[in-house]
Amino acid sequence: MNRTRQSYIYALLAIFFWSTIPTTFKLGLEEIDILPMLAIASVASTIALLIILLMQGKLHLVRATTRRDILNSAMLGFLNPFLYYVILLNAYKLLPAQVAQPLNMIWPIILVFLSVPILGQKIGIKSFVALFISFAGVFVISTQGKILNPGQSDIKGVIFATGSSVFWALYFIFNVRDKRDEAVKLFVNFLFGSAYLIAALVITGSWPEHLGLKGSIASVYVGFFEMGITFYFWLKALQLAVTTDKVSNLVYLGPFLSLVFVHFILHEPVYYTTPAGLLLIISGILFQNINNKTRQ
Repeated sequence: MNRTRQSYIYALLAIFFWSTIPTTFKLGLEEIDILPMLAIASVASTIALLIILLMQGKLHLVRATTRRDILNSAMLGFLNPFLYYVILLNAYKLLPAQVAQPLNMIWPIILVFLSVPILGQKIGIKSFVALFISFAGVFVISTQGKILNPGQSDIKGVIFATGSSVFWALYFIFNVRDKRDEAVKLFVNFLFGSAYLIAALVITGSWPEHLGLKGSIASVYVGFFEMGITFYFWLKALQLAVTTDKVSNLVYLGPFLSLVFVHFILHEPVYYTTPAGLLLIISGILFQNINNKTRQ
């Protein structure tokens, strides 16, 4: 099997698992609260990443972590998985899965605007056009099938879903500036994230007295296939690809595929505004990417 075919197989596996996560979030939250769900998921992800490091023979790179690296991971681990997922899962608690998931997708546009104060980059008029297109998509999705009668969605949930994209964009910027091996960075970040989540559980006393099977399985699944193993599949896809552009664009299949799971497993009726809004958000992101490539 040639490298290109292997690359597409790994990419499609990653996209498949990521597309199941909105459904898993909703199923898990039916039985378990946000903090215990995330604590279990983060610990499961840390174990998965440790196994990946062992398989790749990179454990010595963890031991070579400097004090500066540790401080960086302490900050990154607070942004993700702690802060980002706490905010995102609050959105999933308040909104249908088909609304919460695509609203979070605007982070590449937010990333461009955050790059101005943090990285000192300049942005042009096209970036503002891209932002307008994507936020038009946010509005369309938020109407939940009643575009002429907006205000159907829980406003607090919409703020959580779109606001989480700000923290993911911040995490992305600071993570890119950290030149350590990706698997090593993620492992140490998730060690800190797990510590923060466990500390939050102890402080709030929110560990459930009776942990049900569905909530436990959903939490471990999120740890493995949202945060851990799927990351490995995606990295392999990018490493094997001759050019990363075509593989990277496959990620936009995920939100549409997730609608299938949301409809048939959660039995959510898919509003026509969800795919329409998704197309607008993706169009804004692609418009921004074309702008970047032209500039380069």
